[in-house]
Amino acid sequence: MNITRAEQRILHLLAQGGWIELEKDEHGRIASAHCHTRDNWRFAAFDLSLFRKLKRRKAVASRGGGPYRITRRGLELVRSRPDNR
Repeated sequence: MNITRAEQRILHLLAQGGWIELEKDEHGRIASAHCHTRDNWRFAAFDLSLFRKLKRRKAVASRGGGPYRITRRGLELVRSRPDNR
């Protein structure tokens, strides 16, 4: 399955230990999404539409009410790179 370059970047960050945090409004709907690297830096080029694409492809999931992390399906979608440890 082909994924975009932006999705590929996010999957690489998540594969290296990053996570996605969601902010909800007073009605419980998702207001914004933020992607963090393993060093707790926020990745600026991440928005709600990109999160929805990754979730639709089942590349990210949340367990026990925690932050969203990469799934096995997401690891299959990510292309290997030499700096991806």
